[in-house]
Amino acid sequence: MNTKLIGRWGEAEAARYLKSKKYIPVAMGFSTRYGEIDIIAESKEFLIFVEVKTRKDANFAEAKDYVTLSKQRRIITAANMWLANNRCEKKIRFDVIELYYRLDNGKPQLAMLNHIENAFYVSSDD
Repeated sequence: MNTKLIGRWGEAEAARYLKSKKYIPVAMGFSTRYGEIDIIAESKEFLIFVEVKTRKDANFAEAKDYVTLSKQRRIITAANMWLANNRCEKKIRFDVIELYYRLDNGKPQLAMLNHIENAFYVSSDD
């Protein structure tokens, strides 16, 4: 299975997880020329921009380590573009969902999911 398909599978798993936690999905795969947001969801209090990282294991680095400062800035820019076109009266939050999988007969199976709430934020310097 190629990495793009694994990534899409991970995003679908993350969306299922968020729904099970009573989050309401707003958008998936929101893309601009400046960046992409995997999932946009709402909770009672927050509008959440979620970056999903899917990896086979954490031998080299944890999945969250791939959400670099540069990647965070691209996500924030894309979020600002989404907000410019969509009304929102909730607080904003940026989360990361790490998914680790194993292959079973060539198909990914969820091994572990880690939801990191407020994984990064917009500083006054951004």
